[in-house]
Amino acid sequence: MSDSKHWTVPKWPFLLGDALVLAAAYFVIEQAAHPIGRWVAVAAAGCVALGAVLGAWPFVLDYRAIVKVVEANALGSIGQKIQDLEKLAAQIAAATNEWTNAQTQAEKTAAGAREIADRMADEVRQFSAFMQTMNDSEKSALRLEAEKFRRGESEWLQVLVRILDHVFALHAAAARSGQPRLAEQIAQFQNACRDAARRVGLAPFTAGPDESFNPERHHVLDGESKPSDGAVVAETVGAGFTFQGRLLRPALVRLRGENSREEPPETEAVAKAHNGSAPQPAD
Repeated sequence: MSDSKHWTVPKWPFLLGDALVLAAAYFVIEQAAHPIGRWVAVAAAGCVALGAVLGAWPFVLDYRAIVKVVEANALGSIGQKIQDLEKLAAQIAAATNEWTNAQTQAEKTAAGAREIADRMADEVRQFSAFMQTMNDSEKSALRLEAEKFRRGESEWLQVLVRILDHVFALHAAAARSGQPRLAEQIAQFQNACRDAARRVGLAPFTAGPDESFNPERHHVLDGESKPSDGAVVAETVGAGFTFQGRLLRPALVRLRGENSREEPPETEAVAKAHNGSAPQPAD
């Protein structure tokens, strides 16, 4: 209402005019012969009506001015709200772009993992094709190459097992990070690596929670203690492996009720518990 006072119309000229018109009506009636005639009555009534209009007109002008001020304030408020909506829309668009970029990066990572797995599979197929094309006349040379291959197989098998141990530790850390999206991506990467390893005959396995301890497939974290009969596995801290259907390394487990820290051991500790390296593949 402070803005409306600025638009207040001066009322004294209208009130003065109203008083003069009413005085004129009184003068006309006073000076006319009685009983007054029709035209004198019409003139007096016109003066009274004009006086009423003059008395009400400044209030009408004030009302119009106040209405205009209220409308201007309302339009300003609406404009501010529209600007706020535009800012909110810009923030939503920026967040959408960030989410799209993150999704694109995740897709590129998954595509890179698949490409690596495909290349490893192609190399294995090429080597298998090379072995099949050998003829009987090259048996002596093939025997020497086979010995070299067994040594190389032992080396790359140990490297591959070590890589899978690191991937397993990375997946365990991601699962404990409290970030479901990150854990899902690392799980997909681990599955891709394991699928690639299975193509060359290396199959990792883990012990499920509440699974009975099997000394032929399981190995406790504290290798010096002997598990009691009916021991139950609490969690797997290191994956076990089979190579071409034969047990290569038992799974490293923690038994239920065993006093141990919550975090899983690092890959170096897992390797130490498994005597530092993967066993040699059988001939």
